[in-house]
Amino acid sequence: MSRSKVYFISDLHLGASYVADARAHEARVVAFLESIAADARELYLVGDVLDYWYEYRTVVPRGHVRFFGALARLADAGVAVTWLTGNHDIWLFDYVASEIGVRVVDGAVETSIMGKCFYIAHGDGVGRLKPSFRFIRSIFRNRFCQLLYSAIHPRWTIPFAHRWSAGSRGYAAGRTPSWDGPARASVEAWAREYVTAHPATRFIVLGHHHVVVDEPAGTGCRLIILGDWIHHNSYGVFDGEDFKMCRFEHKTGTIAQ
Repeated sequence: MSRSKVYFISDLHLGASYVADARAHEARVVAFLESIAADARELYLVGDVLDYWYEYRTVVPRGHVRFFGALARLADAGVAVTWLTGNHDIWLFDYVASEIGVRVVDGAVETSIMGKCFYIAHGDGVGRLKPSFRFIRSIFRNRFCQLLYSAIHPRWTIPFAHRWSAGSRGYAAGRTPSWDGPARASVEAWAREYVTAHPATRFIVLGHHHVVVDEPAGTGCRLIILGDWIHHNSYGVFDGEDFKMCRFEHKTGTIAQ
């Protein structure tokens, strides 16, 4: 089978404290990665892959061994893997790049995939942002603040980070996210403006919102939001002509489209 497909996945939140069975969660993701090994030419991890991650100069957090191993096998087999950092795995520095061979991008990717123009980003910086979120986002990306944070022992920072994450994802305890309201209006308005300025764009691919969306975004362009692996087990696949949103069925080892 030829390597003819490009896959997109986001918001796995591996290691999240609010996921009931972390090992089963990771196993489901690994099974998906193994299922695409035969025909994937590229894989885009569109942010919040890890619920929390901070790399120190000589130390990395424990866990996610099977996931990293599956990524390494894909990269070793020639699959081009790009990891766009989100607002939860923002402190991903050079470990996966140097150890696994994954390209790490902090920001958006504007690229041509098999002749079609894509805009790919996690999505936390898209649309109208609340001033408080904009401030926190700037603090997290500030190198000096990162150095100060790294001086605190992980026994304090890691539990704090997981409590923060659990609080920011209150819907995880039974409530599913909604795509209605100000967030939707803001992202859709931004997408239309972007397509007006970049009319060759055919696909805008985002994560972050934990909903599955596939809708027009101006003339000839589609806005795709990839869902998550907490509620949806969803991913996107592009074959050079069409982009499909799909769901992975772990129990059967099959891919539902």
